[in-house]
Order: sequence, then C-alpha cells, then structure tokens
Amino acid sequence: MRVGFIGLGSQGAPMAQRIVAAGYRTTLWARRPATLEPFADTTAEVAHTPRALAQASDLVCLCVGNDADIRDVLTGEDGVLGGLAPGAIVAVHSTIHPDTCRELADKAAAQGVTLIDAAVSGGAPAVAQGRLLVMVGGPVEAVDLCRPVFETYADPVVHLGDVGAGQVTKLLNNLLFTANLATSASTLALGRDLGVDQDKLGEVIAHGSANSFALGRILAGTMARIGEHAGHTLRKDIQLLADLATGSEADAGVALTAADATLGLIGHAR
Repeated sequence: MRVGFIGLGSQGAPMAQRIVAAGYRTTLWARRPATLEPFADTTAEVAHTPRALAQASDLVCLCVGNDADIRDVLTGEDGVLGGLAPGAIVAVHSTIHPDTCRELADKAAAQGVTLIDAAVSGGAPAVAQGRLLVMVGGPVEAVDLCRPVFETYADPVVHLGDVGAGQVTKLLNNLLFTANLATSASTLALGRDLGVDQDKLGEVIAHGSANSFALGRILAGTMARIGEHAGHTLRKDIQLLADLATGSEADAGVALTAADATLGLIGHAR
C-alpha cells in the first residue's frame, strides 16, 4: 500500500516516520518546508501539492489542525480528493466534528473514495513506543486495509462503528479526562484543608483505586501549566462534545459540569 501523509507536527511527524521505517512507500506534503527536513535522509518522497500526493497514494493520512484545515486539504484547490483514484482511502487522524467527517465521507464516496475517521490519543511519546491509541469509525473493509499501517505506530486500534464514531469516542475520552482534572485537583485541595500533606495524599491515591491519568498530570505540574499546554485543545473538544449532546438531546450529566469546572480553573471556560 502506498501511503500519503499530511500534517507533520509534533504528533504527525513521528507517525509518518514510523510508516516510512516500516517500509511503506510514503509521500509527504507540508505547507512549511522546515517540517520536511527530518525526512531528508529517508526514503519518503515529497509532493508539491496535496493533489499530487494523492495521485501517488492508496491511503492518505491527515493529521492537521481543525475542521477548516481538513476541508482545505481535502476539497480546496489542488486538494487530496482531486487526485485520489477510486478505491483509495482517506484517514482523518485530526480531532474534528463528527458531522464534518460524515459530510466529507459523502463527498469522497461520490468519486469512489472511502473516508474513515481515525482519531488518536497518546501524543508523541506513545507514537515512539508504538502504543498510540487509534479510535476508528468507518466501513470494516476499509479499516482492515488500513490497520497494518496504523499498527506501525498504534496499539490498540479500535474500530467503533460507522464514520464519526471514532471522533465521538475521542471527545468522550477528553471529556472524562478534563472532568477528572477538576475532581483530582479539588480532592487534593480538600485533603490539604483537612491537614493531609498533598504530596503524600497524591502518592497514596496514585497507588489506590482512585488513581487516574489526570491525577498524574496534576501531581506532575499545576492547573496553570496544563492550561498553558492543553487548555485550548480541551476547551475546543469540550465545546464540541457539548454541542453534540445538545443536538441529540442527550444528558451530558456531571462529567460536563466537572469538565466546565476544569476549564474555569485553567482559564479556558467555554
């Protein structure tokens, strides 16, 4: 399978590097030439436009910033969809609105191309270990074709249903993580007010039934630091989830309330 990769940021670049290292014929495109420099001594080829990249690819992986970026790369002038042959697949690794994935999947299907959403979680450290989590929505046949490529950087790769299901699952994961930040911080603060050393309390909880990834982030830094590095992303994802819940008349429950509390603490309220 020939693979195209667009979105060579802090997470996308190591994903592409593992695809190249696994021996796949890989073509890259980037707006900024500097992001291509780490691939200069590899077998990866460079295309001058997304369309040219697509012409050389059976699978195109996208790891760009947001809905607008995905639309531009796919459907803009010299976009990916303009160069893909029938039977090709597009995998959206970005975290975007599920409805955007469904809309673009319909456009792709009109020319015989399959679009799947393949949201990711874990960041560059997980990629380096081959342990990135990939949450996939789309036809099982397309997912199975992509799975060997995904497995160059991911374990597990979980197929969750139709197009959009991967994005919904990623948003739910980020909702719970964000909610857990507030509950972890408030529990540590309550312990302090009750006379328990926060570091010792954190050590105990980290080895107990209440342990969580969010608690580890709190113990490793502060809410302000988390807000600085991830506040914008968390706010975006919580807003997307809130919009989905409102649109489907679903009850987001206490998780959304706790997540909003976190956003308030880090200064990124919805």
